[in-house]
Formats: sequence, C-alpha cells, structure tokens
Amino acid sequence: MRLDKFISKATELSRKEAKKVLHASEITVNDKVVKDGSLHVDVLNDEVMWAGEPLSVAAGSRYLLLYKPEGFECTLKPKEYPIVTELIAVPELDSLRIAGRLDVDTTGALILSDDGRWLHRVTSPKHLHEKVYELTLADPMSEEEQAHAVKKVGQGILLDGDFEPTKPATLEFIDDTHARLILTEGKYHQVKRMMGYFGNKVTELHRASIGGITLEGLEKGESRFLTEEEVASF
Repeated sequence: MRLDKFISKATELSRKEAKKVLHASEITVNDKVVKDGSLHVDVLNDEVMWAGEPLSVAAGSRYLLLYKPEGFECTLKPKEYPIVTELIAVPELDSLRIAGRLDVDTTGALILSDDGRWLHRVTSPKHLHEKVYELTLADPMSEEEQAHAVKKVGQGILLDGDFEPTKPATLEFIDDTHARLILTEGKYHQVKRMMGYFGNKVTELHRASIGGITLEGLEKGESRFLTEEEVASF
C-alpha cells in the first residue's frame, strides 16, 4: 500500500493532509524518516510511526488491554528484551499495534489493537484521554518543592529538546518520594523528563490507567479484550 494512503487510512487525515505530514518529516518507516508518499509499505510487517506513535490499518478490529511487566519491549523489533506481544495468546500478533509505548523498566496498562483509526483516537492529544502514572522519585521533595512542581506542571513546562511546552497536567504527591501524574498527551519519556526538569529522577514508574480503563482483575503479564463500552469510550 502507498504510504500516503496508509497514513490516511490509519488516521483521521485526508490524503492531502497526509502529504503535509510527510513533508514535515513527521513520519518514519522502520525508524527512518520518509517524505515520499508513493513508497510502498507492508501493512503487517513495516513499522510506521507518526511523531513517535505507531500507525496501523484496521485488519480485524481487536482491542486488548495488557498489564505490562518489567523486562519487555514495546517495539516490533526488540533489541535486548522480548516483545510484549509474546505475552498475548491471540492469532496474527504482527497486526497488533500499541497505543502509547512504555519503557522496558516501566509497568502498567498497555492498549493494543489492529484498528488504526481507533488507536489514533486513543493517543491523539486533542481527544484529552487521561493517562494516570504512579511514580517513585530518587530524592525526597520538600513541601515547598512539591508545591512548586505541582504549580509548574499545572501550567505546562518546556522540556529540553521540545519546541512547545507540555500540556497542563495534574501532579499529586502521596508523600515526599511518591506521586501520581495525570497526562493527556504522550511525549517521548515524558514523565521521566518532567521530573528531571525539577532535578529529580524517576526510579519506578507504573501506568495505572488509560482513559479510565484500569488494570483491575489483571496480574502482571495478563491481558483481556476490551468491552464494547470501553472501545466506544475513546
């Protein structure tokens, strides 16, 4: 399939808008920036990314929630660790794509599907779907430091290497080394970089929910299909 057609089918973009995204160098195919919309892509085996988020064309409309444990990679081509889809016992795993990847050492909620348009709705910041993260910090933060961080995160902060600040988010401290962060976007390593902005380091990170869908009833490594109501909520 032509790349520009693939992008259009996998998102809410028109073919004309897809070409603009290509010309802006926002699309990668197998980790390489591609601007040529006529490039043929294998819809099952090529990894197409838009601004760091995977795209796919619907092939069977399956929607799953996985409780990701540590030690698994969220990529089609894992380098050091096994891929998370090895934990899922469904056919045609290659057609599944992830909505918002997690680092190897991060645990928590992962949503997977072969419905590209739906995945885009899950990850697109304009839809404002909340993702709740629970984190542990390396260094204790005083009440004054906590108040400063809560205020700055609520306003949005400009992270190193970014051209736009983060969207306003909610930071809640449980104690001086544990906090809960609620985001409506998914920048690269966003949680860790946000805490780094305040001179701290995240030592443990867990995504508790996506769009109100929690891991209730699942153990690490387990998965389930989403209900019709859950799918429709995005």
